[in-house]
Amino acid sequence: MDCKPNTKDCACSYPGCPRHGRCCECVAYHRGKNQVTACFFSPAAERTYDRSIANLARDKGLL
Repeated sequence: MDCKPNTKDCACSYPGCPRHGRCCECVAYHRGKNQVTACFFSPAAERTYDRSIANLARDKGLL
């Protein structure tokens, strides 16, 4: 997938992430795993690396 890097605004803190700053690749990867990308989470929830929809709901106070 051809994707222009956007490392300045990337919220991912996962060490060595091969998709860091490559939003279209990141979305495709996590969508394929039924997950949500880091940019939807608060900084504290993002650092758990739990990209599940349930964790997003907890993070946003929906559960």
